[in-house]
Amino acid sequence: MRIPGFITRAKDQLLIDKRWSAGVAVLALSSGLMTLWKLQDVARSEYYAAIARSMSVNLGNLFFGAIDPAGTVTLDKIPGSYWIPAIFVRIFGFSTWAITAPNAIAAVALVVVVAFTAKMLFGRTAGILAGAIVATTPILIAVSRSNQPQTFFLLTLSVAGYFAAKALMLSSRRYLIVSGIWIAIAFHTYMLLAWALWPALIVAWFFTQGTVKRKVIDLLIAGTTSLLLSLTWIITVALVPASHRPYIGGTYRNNPIEMVFGYNGLGRFTASSSALSSSTDDPTFRSFTPPFGGNPGIGRIFSAAVAGQIAWLIPTALVSIVILYLLKISKPLIIFYTLWLLTFFAMFSAVSGIHQFYTSALAIPIAVLVAGAVALAVKEAKHWHIVVLLNIAGLSALYVASLYSGYMKWAVYLQVALIVIVVAAIFTESQKLREYAIPLAVLAGVVLTPAAWSADAHNHTNSINPIAGNENAGGMGPSGIGGGPGGPQGGRGNFPPTNGVKPDRIFGGGAIGGGSMGGGSMGGGNFGEQDVSSTVTYLQTNRHGAKFLLVTFGAQSAASYITATGENILPIGGFDGQDPTPTLEAFKKLVNAGDIRYVLIGGGMGRENDAANNEISTWVQAHCTIDANAPISNLYICSK
Repeated sequence: MRIPGFITRAKDQLLIDKRWSAGVAVLALSSGLMTLWKLQDVARSEYYAAIARSMSVNLGNLFFGAIDPAGTVTLDKIPGSYWIPAIFVRIFGFSTWAITAPNAIAAVALVVVVAFTAKMLFGRTAGILAGAIVATTPILIAVSRSNQPQTFFLLTLSVAGYFAAKALMLSSRRYLIVSGIWIAIAFHTYMLLAWALWPALIVAWFFTQGTVKRKVIDLLIAGTTSLLLSLTWIITVALVPASHRPYIGGTYRNNPIEMVFGYNGLGRFTASSSALSSSTDDPTFRSFTPPFGGNPGIGRIFSAAVAGQIAWLIPTALVSIVILYLLKISKPLIIFYTLWLLTFFAMFSAVSGIHQFYTSALAIPIAVLVAGAVALAVKEAKHWHIVVLLNIAGLSALYVASLYSGYMKWAVYLQVALIVIVVAAIFTESQKLREYAIPLAVLAGVVLTPAAWSADAHNHTNSINPIAGNENAGGMGPSGIGGGPGGPQGGRGNFPPTNGVKPDRIFGGGAIGGGSMGGGSMGGGNFGEQDVSSTVTYLQTNRHGAKFLLVTFGAQSAASYITATGENILPIGGFDGQDPTPTLEAFKKLVNAGDIRYVLIGGGMGRENDAANNEISTWVQAHCTIDANAPISNLYICSK
């Protein structure tokens, strides 16, 4: 008895669907293993840990993004990336796991979203390969194993990209609006960087079906919706009277617009890590640029400071664009992913200073472009296209590996050997070899070396600048701050408090001014947890009913005390000590009311000497008394 053809086809389809589901499950499990393995032991940023604990105290702190439990000042960003970690702290209690697990889980979700995006565009093979590329991007794995704010932005951006691609495929206004909504959600996690997806989407939209008038109307509707939703937090905060909310961090004027569009917008392009945006007496906004990632310029991404984190497949992605064009895929899709890649590449190349993990946003368009080109070339039996892609990937791996003496060299040699074998096998007569062995070998030939870096990331955790690789895999960059591969001059950067601890204890014995401070050379938890238990016990015993257990200059100095106690610690000047809050008069009122008793001068960033805080520091030293019995130096007692 013959089995009807439709039953056979249904069985075949079921088998294919099971293979796809199994492939996605393997991707999720493998990425989950790399991101969640021994997560409780990672070096956490104590500053961001303090934020998660402070935001978990109440809904007001959660919404505004308060640095301290008392809700006196916010962090210098829209707090979207911290809402889920704060909720985790509220549910599970404060721990390193609670503040880092959300980021790791978001990275796993990102891998799945990218896999489904590529499957939608190019088929199942492309989906698995795209997911694998994202899951083995070294900097993505490194940052997802930290409590730095990044992976929620990448996840929301990938969802926006999914709906953008769907809109472009179907010329659908509805999906265009949905994509704009997700861009607005991404805006609340990383602000203006989310809007960088719009130029690519706008240009690509004009190549979809329909009249120009209709396309303009579609873009106006989707763009307006996205803009209004993006500004929701900013408008809400601006409407709340300043006396009823925390001071907005990163600003001179307690203004969320200044924080988002000045400090976190133009300010990222205009100055080094500690410079102001203007030399006038009344500057418009502040600047802060992290002292990592080397000098700005088109070669930054391929320099030793960054290349090992993200550059492995950038040349392959550029060649993939050409191959996809030759294979005549949808023009809107080619334009969208090409401009997405080039726009973000240009931004990361031009900004004054970066954390290397900013570049992880490139992983999404890279994965879709490379996976799409490989999958279509295999499907269309374009053997020379595959050969070109694999050779570019191999040559790129050799170049990137050459920047890091001795690290993971075995992986790149194995990758190149696999590429040679695949190229030879492509032209074989064996159908089974082509069907089963070649896809797996192509996958390994594309991702093997970055996968090795990613798998090793858990051995090189870093609290302030998480990167993959050993101490040679990236550097601080600036002259005088670690002597890395070069970077913006000047500025102390985002350094931790010393709190009376000798510098060699803080920096793991590495000199600030000699030797690289990338990878693991900052030393595990040196920018993370500090043992302040004896000081906390002393402060609690001698508090005398003060509202604030301790006052410090800058949130970096306050962080360890906040995470250790969850009590009210007043961080004068916010994140870096430069926020003009509180004023001297407000500070004196707190002292006279008995709300302040202990003040720590000299918290490690030297911010007590900034103009905004110098008056308070001078007043404390003139009117308060050093506590000679305290377990740390420079602890002042201020009486009513």
